[in-house]
Amino acid sequence: MEYPRPLTTVDVVLFTIVDDALAICLVQRDQAPFRGRFALPGGFVHTDEDSDADAAARRVLREKVGVKDVHIEQLYTFSGRARDPRDWSVTISYCAVAPNEGIPRKSSVRLVPVKDIQALPFDHDRIVERAVERVRSKASYSSLPAFLLPRHFTYPQLQRVYEIATGESLDPSSFRRKMLELQTIEPVQLENAQVTRGRPPQYYRLADRTLRAFQRKI
Repeated sequence: MEYPRPLTTVDVVLFTIVDDALAICLVQRDQAPFRGRFALPGGFVHTDEDSDADAAARRVLREKVGVKDVHIEQLYTFSGRARDPRDWSVTISYCAVAPNEGIPRKSSVRLVPVKDIQALPFDHDRIVERAVERVRSKASYSSLPAFLLPRHFTYPQLQRVYEIATGESLDPSSFRRKMLELQTIEPVQLENAQVTRGRPPQYYRLADRTLRAFQRKI
């Protein structure tokens, strides 16, 4: 006996920083429904190619945005008859984070501040809302915001990206002590560091490229 099969897709909310604000990546759809509209990077699961949904999400980011080797994690599963005009569907959504300079510039890709997101196709507004909640929460107790920075960064840059990700102001002294206590970053010497005046800034990098969770919030 053959049973009806729902459409199965993945959708990715890729976060970055634009003009000192949390932003997400949108791609222009090249086919119906909603042809020409900008939406979250997404697509059907390729059962002959993707080993699992995670692999499908990474493939979508690689093919439609041009990024790879980013932190990505499963967010939530959205389903129902109303979310896609083509048929009853289920989408496995993901959160990903990447530095601004790591996202290729092309006409089919837009980086839009979260505060300016509105009326996306399908149920992508709901997915974005859930993703923002996840990022805001996880930024308060993990090294997640650091993945929004370039490989090398200063302490002020690190603190600012945490403030953008959490939506809160942080005391510089307390923040520095917390980062040192957690040992999530390590100093690095850059030969060609830019110096405007005085001593060159101290640069840092993540101690490792895996996500670290803290015991207490920052």
